[in-house]
Amino acid sequence: MIRYYAKGIPLSADWQYKYMEKIVVRGGKPLLGSVEISGMKNAALPIIYATVLVGSKCVIENIPSVRDVAISFEILREMGAKIRMLSRDTYEIDCTHMDIEGVSPELFRKMRASYYLLGSELGRFGRAKVGFPGGCDFGERPIDQHIKGLQALGGTVELENGNISIEAEGGRLVGTNIFFDIVSVGATINIMLAAVTAAGTTVIDNPAREPHIVDLANFLNTCGANISGAGTDMIRIKGVERLHGCTYAIIPDMIEAGTFMIAAAAAGGCVRIDNVIPKHLESITAKLEEMGVEVEDQDDAVVVRRSGPLSRTSVKTHPYPGFPTDMHPQMTVLLSQAAGVSYLTEGVYENRFRYVDELRRMGASIKVDGRTAIVEGGEPLRGAPVKAVDLRAGVAMIIAGLVAVGETEVTEIGLIERGYDDIVGKLQRIGADIERVVIPDPEQALPRAN
Repeated sequence: MIRYYAKGIPLSADWQYKYMEKIVVRGGKPLLGSVEISGMKNAALPIIYATVLVGSKCVIENIPSVRDVAISFEILREMGAKIRMLSRDTYEIDCTHMDIEGVSPELFRKMRASYYLLGSELGRFGRAKVGFPGGCDFGERPIDQHIKGLQALGGTVELENGNISIEAEGGRLVGTNIFFDIVSVGATINIMLAAVTAAGTTVIDNPAREPHIVDLANFLNTCGANISGAGTDMIRIKGVERLHGCTYAIIPDMIEAGTFMIAAAAAGGCVRIDNVIPKHLESITAKLEEMGVEVEDQDDAVVVRRSGPLSRTSVKTHPYPGFPTDMHPQMTVLLSQAAGVSYLTEGVYENRFRYVDELRRMGASIKVDGRTAIVEGGEPLRGAPVKAVDLRAGVAMIIAGLVAVGETEVTEIGLIERGYDDIVGKLQRIGADIERVVIPDPEQALPRAN
């Protein structure tokens, strides 16, 4: 088969092709070496949108090169922000002159995190207008907790023509006590952003406790905010008049790190995973050790070794500090390699099992009963054409390809690239037989315009 790569793709004189991108994995090779983890996507996105609230120049370091970041930058540029790349992972973001009108609704639909503009626009301008967000489909993911909190702060909400519009009475929000009925990362972030410049004090009960909540609070405090309690069961925010710019570095991505930990455990070998915060990985480390994988914590790294068989186990996802829902599909692949019956229960989203059909194509024996996957492991997977059905499920297909016999082709890879910075290059550097290819689809060939 002829492989056409992303650069230097030959075009015939008479035809212009639509191209299909794939990741091709040939399994059976252990992973050996070291890999550097990028900045956390889930921390970078709210901090990028928080620069709107700051309203001046910020220099943000350790930003991952992923599609969700690129879309966020495009949204801010449409609002009037000036964004300058200082190095591969460092950007200067100048939000001095902005307008909340005029952003294409299509941009908002490309990602869920665009709704963070609700809190940042309200906090800065006293009004907000954001298109309904998109993102991965895990079933019902309402924004009612966001709306409830913003209304409690004094926002009047209107839903019309595919937009969410909110206006603060008198032009400024007012601090209050807010209790979330369920733990919501997105709602916690939006209320933090909105409350930073609200009059008085805001107390958030039952907030999310994820590391990126703490990272956002640290960024905002560096810009002059007064936030305490992030990472605990109560966050207190004393409103300030204004914020100022700063230089800030995003924390390492615990989900990317966990993905490489599971990849090393599944494929076997020894991988040193650098630029991590081991404490953020404790729930993942605990499950790997239960399964017979050796995990060594170092100051800013973890070393994962696996040479023997894997033991079956049971996993249930929970909000942080529990086992992350964003590690659910990757963990299912690992469970398929452990002899015996393992169980994985999804405790956050009700519909995160769409990837199971893709793993079955590769020979995995998985039954889904409600929110629980029953995995009969120990049989080798076989390479097959599969697709990414969402971001984390897509990278799980890559891990499955690493352990499968033969060749696995993963399509819909744009979903993977939403959240993983150079996943193919990083795996190549630790010994994986993997490549990103672009092939023309003759059935969709179009006559080239004259």
